[in-house]
Amino acid sequence: MILGVIADDFTGATDVASMLVRAGMRTVQVIGVPQNEAAPEADAVVVALKSRTTPAAQAVSESLAALRWLRAAGARQFYFKYCSTFDSTPAGNIGPVAEALMDALGSDFAIACPAFPENGRTVFRGHLFVGDQLLSDSGMRTHPLTPMTDADLVRVLQAQSRGRVGLVRHDTVAQGADAVRARFDGLRADGVRLAVADAIDNDGLRVLARACADLPLITAGSGVALGLPAVYAERGWLTPDARAAALPPVGGLSAVVSGSCSSATHAQVAHWLASGQPGFKVDVHALAEGRPVAVQALAFAQQHLSDGPVLVYATSAADEVRAVQAALGVEHAGAMVEECLAQVAASLVDAGVRRLVVAGGETSGAVVQALGVRSLRIGATIDPGVPWTQAEGRPLLLALKSGNFGSVDFFAKALAQVA
Repeated sequence: MILGVIADDFTGATDVASMLVRAGMRTVQVIGVPQNEAAPEADAVVVALKSRTTPAAQAVSESLAALRWLRAAGARQFYFKYCSTFDSTPAGNIGPVAEALMDALGSDFAIACPAFPENGRTVFRGHLFVGDQLLSDSGMRTHPLTPMTDADLVRVLQAQSRGRVGLVRHDTVAQGADAVRARFDGLRADGVRLAVADAIDNDGLRVLARACADLPLITAGSGVALGLPAVYAERGWLTPDARAAALPPVGGLSAVVSGSCSSATHAQVAHWLASGQPGFKVDVHALAEGRPVAVQALAFAQQHLSDGPVLVYATSAADEVRAVQAALGVEHAGAMVEECLAQVAASLVDAGVRRLVVAGGETSGAVVQALGVRSLRIGATIDPGVPWTQAEGRPLLLALKSGNFGSVDFFAKALAQVA
């Protein structure tokens, strides 16, 4: 193993894994910290946690457990992966986890860079943009779990961190890796431990990857991972594998399960339904009343599966989500939806579904756990940040999509790729 990655949610894990695979690194994603299990044969292993929205102390504990396992497995460098929209709260979890990992590794400095230009996430002068909008003006402002109302990442990260937070500006990144490393040295001399790094394109990400080659820890979205395989190959650590993304063909039925309420997923659900494809909407109020919504969803799916793929979704507009949360409570409403969709997904697989698209990080985590999947082999990219994966040892393909990712026709595009 060359690289050990700790990801704070399930879709984020497949996101960073897809960046590594497309550059020729054989990559496996494991679900949670393995217990008494040997590391898989791979160049990179991604440990997928559900720590993005847990209490900070729990996120730190789980991340340190993942680090211990990856270190014991022989990883040479480590990567803490979070969302390209820097999803967090004033209490964490990005700052506390990053500092805990640095302490455990004896590291005095690391970058923080959520940039993913291929999906419109760029960082300039320390401010995060989503497309042409500042993060604070984007749909993330009303995210039901981690609303992001400040685009100044230095300020956001400083509020979560014990140590000082600095900035590596675009004009430094544009001068190349040597200039960036010199900036690292200057920041260290000023007592800075974490530095937000600008990146507005893939060239900038590659510069940052090269500049960070000797750091024990990188903290970033998936973008910086794009440049790491080339650095490892130059060092003789890696022989890129042109077939790293190859997965065996899998027959069977197809379905989509969507729990994300992001604007991107909302548009994808609307596009699916507008194209005449069948869909069943989960009624959260009916769930709260104890009605058998999962049974009803499965019955609907079984009526249509023989004719083609089916969508089961809880995706709703922001105002509807807020109303549900106000009536039922944020955590209770989310837990009910996750449990229902996970039950539906497991029943769909029992009914012969072998190609399953899941939209939403929390939903993906619940589904994977309900299916008893312990590790995933990473395959080809569908859209930037979203690959197909195969459950190890099973004829089951899964596409775990972050809520904010994918084109409007993503569901149909993904299923067509493995038809």
